[in-house]
Amino acid sequence: MKNKIMKKTEKLSEETALTTVQPQQEASEQPAENKLTIYDYEQKYTKRQNTRGIKICLRMLIAVFAILIFVCLFFFTMRVWDIHMYAGIGVGVICVLLYIVFFIVPVCKIMKSDYFITNVNAQTAREAQKHNRELRHSISEKIIDFTAKVENVGWYDSYTVGQLAICLKAGDEKGISRNLTALYNGSIKRSGKDLIFRSSMKSAMYSVMSKTNTIDAVLVAFVNLQLIKDLVFLYGFRPSEARLVKIFARVLQNSLFAYGLEGAQIGSSVVKTMGDVVKGIPLLGTAISTIIDSSVQGLANGALTAVIGFQTIKYLAVEYKLQDILDGIELEEEEELKETCEEIEKELRKKKAPHVA
Repeated sequence: MKNKIMKKTEKLSEETALTTVQPQQEASEQPAENKLTIYDYEQKYTKRQNTRGIKICLRMLIAVFAILIFVCLFFFTMRVWDIHMYAGIGVGVICVLLYIVFFIVPVCKIMKSDYFITNVNAQTAREAQKHNRELRHSISEKIIDFTAKVENVGWYDSYTVGQLAICLKAGDEKGISRNLTALYNGSIKRSGKDLIFRSSMKSAMYSVMSKTNTIDAVLVAFVNLQLIKDLVFLYGFRPSEARLVKIFARVLQNSLFAYGLEGAQIGSSVVKTMGDVVKGIPLLGTAISTIIDSSVQGLANGALTAVIGFQTIKYLAVEYKLQDILDGIELEEEEELKETCEEIEKELRKKKAPHVA
């Protein structure tokens, strides 16, 4: 039995080696004239963006989000205060702590994380390549350090992380890129899906247990932001600011939806049908209606959280792929410009020499 397993392992390793070597051979055999230039990249992938406007929009969006959550927590605290003063004080302190831990901290960590620069042109491509190369090194170091220090998490494949450490120490840029790509397409992608599932279940369960629309909105916001923070930590980088605007806008939309979900009566038709079926049984009809209504709310909020998670993963995967494409572009025009300047300098010296004599 052991020999069979060893043979299968050897066969799989041979197949993996063939699949990794073949694209490299094809890339080397590909003619240079078919290689993507910076102008082709600019035409295909670069979009005109108002960088300053995007930053302002992102800050305004975060500010609106902060005010919305603060108002919801404040109203909930005042409601408890009206019932009992000391209970209101206690709830107020708890709300402040929750606001700091589950809103301010995740947002700050997300915004402080670095991102790949992919929206470039011929003038900014060289600087972007340098920045992206440094970021790949930083991501590699974080993944290696996390794998070495934290046990039984299973986020990253240990063998690939070991190969990544070897390439990083040797300064093998292609090896670093290759192993990072393997992690993102393999263990990191699976770990991201697990994080999304757990966060979606949390959002669903909290909505089922909560009976207040303000608390629903706050809980959905907290779970969504925590999920984004965890995915950013898992991948080692965040989406660009233009894409963060879309993600935060979707989180805000989810919170507003959760706030109005109770009044929307999404499950009214289902509840009415089940209530009619059991209306002959005392108290049972009302109980089942409440359970079904809560389940529908939980399902809706869980699904919205899953959408946030998969949207974040999609943006991260797209930007990593774009930086990989950008890294493979050789900016030959700078060398040609240098050679031209040297030729001009030589000609000027030739013309200047007889005049001096």
